[in-house]
Amino acid sequence: MTVRAWIVALGLALLTVAVADGRAAEPARPGLLQGACYCRMAEVLQCTADLTERDCRRRCDEALCDDWFWKERLPCWNWGYGG
Repeated sequence: MTVRAWIVALGLALLTVAVADGRAAEPARPGLLQGACYCRMAEVLQCTADLTERDCRRRCDEALCDDWFWKERLPCWNWGYGG
């Protein structure tokens, strides 16, 4: 392997480590986690994906949900009934 190939390989390895470290540090702030927001109104459960807990609470308050819950880092789950 030539010196130039070693330099390119080392540069790519360092770049990969830098990108991986940046992605790992993103969810450190707990207020910014996104997940599934479930709202129960008139015995019907609806889900909206990719909301923070704060946005979920606000959405459910505005929609006058009877009950609501938020699942961090999870997508909406359709219980296997299509969709």
